[in-house]
Amino acid sequence: MPEKLVDKTIFSLAEVARSIQKTIAERYRSVYWIKAEMNKLNHYTHSGHCYPELVEKKEGKVIAEMRSVLWKGDYQRINQRFIEIAKEPLKNGITILFQASVSYDPLYGLSLHMLDIDPAYSLGELEREKLESINRLKQEGIFHANKQLFFPLVPKRLAIVSVETSKGYSDFLKILEGNPWGYRFELTLFPALLQGDKSIPSITNQLANIAKQRTDYDVMAIIRGGGGDVGLSSYNNYLLASAIARFPIPVLTGIGHSTNETVSEMVAYKNAITPSELADFLIQHFHNFAVPVHRALDTISRKAQQLLEHQKQELTNFARYFRMGSGHLINQQQRALENMAAQLRTATTSQLKHKRRELHHPMENLKSHGLALLKSSRFELAGVENVVRLLDPQHILNRGYSMTKKNGKVVKSTNELQIGDTIETRLASGKLISTVTESNATRQ
Repeated sequence: MPEKLVDKTIFSLAEVARSIQKTIAERYRSVYWIKAEMNKLNHYTHSGHCYPELVEKKEGKVIAEMRSVLWKGDYQRINQRFIEIAKEPLKNGITILFQASVSYDPLYGLSLHMLDIDPAYSLGELEREKLESINRLKQEGIFHANKQLFFPLVPKRLAIVSVETSKGYSDFLKILEGNPWGYRFELTLFPALLQGDKSIPSITNQLANIAKQRTDYDVMAIIRGGGGDVGLSSYNNYLLASAIARFPIPVLTGIGHSTNETVSEMVAYKNAITPSELADFLIQHFHNFAVPVHRALDTISRKAQQLLEHQKQELTNFARYFRMGSGHLINQQQRALENMAAQLRTATTSQLKHKRRELHHPMENLKSHGLALLKSSRFELAGVENVVRLLDPQHILNRGYSMTKKNGKVVKSTNELQIGDTIETRLASGKLISTVTESNATRQ
């Protein structure tokens, strides 16, 4: 019973809780079908019970949140139906339509007691989100944007968004690295969550990181293991699909399922059903490039060998013809040279005899003419010698004449002398030195 004060009625917490419990029990007597997003399943393996966290979002914001309980028996039954219909178990991050009763416990508070979950509704919600994303991407004109990019002839440098421990990623690496042709790929792993709500920001963040380094890669690939439609719901999300559609290099997907292609796979340049198929696709591109190259190499080698053999034969023939022709020409020129040498010897001998005869007569003429000229020159020389001898001053002096000099010069006139000059008088024998005391030139 509530306590009574003068002006207050006081209730205990338990009394309030029991009142709320009674009210809710009277108001919510039925079971209800409720739509919500199961943020976390919270399955406890030791007990087998689940305590799902339920939320409702509007424009990305949580507008309602409530806890619930799914007892072990109900969980096992519902989970089996999900596996049969949705091809995978109950998991976090899916929208569900569930049947539940509303209850309130004074100790644990308000909760929803789950009795059943409709797997078909969850699949329907996934399909609705998928269609909304497709329509929006088409309205924005980017649905086929990535498919229109140029795909490299040799996709060697790969940026991989995956989980390092993923079996799909392991299968992908095994096929690429073990290809029998020895093709070598350069792989860079960008780790990311690949399912659940958190996979969307995880993958888009890694896409942004790769886009900053776009020139370092030829293509980008998203690789994960298998899964059902519910587990792949994040790949229908508009934000993720839009990031793939707008990506600056070709995007390849190998996310491991064979039904109900997701929007992300639709907008990617290439979608492979499994990571193994994606690896085969890349190897085939290498093969498509390598095979014609090898064929071209074989053709070039064969043609070059044929050309070499042909040119070798041509060279052999040319050498043979050259030896034959040059030998014949040498013999011919040798004979001609011998003939010319014989003709030259004959002509030289004849010409030499002729020139000797011509040279003999002038020599005789020159000899007789020279002797005559020599005699004539001797007579002339004797006459000149007599004249010179007669003109010799000594000869004149011998005839009684004398020669007077002044300062070494011959005096020809008394006008050249003055009184007191010293003069030298040369006689036929000896000389006199005298001083001029008188000159007839002076008397005049």
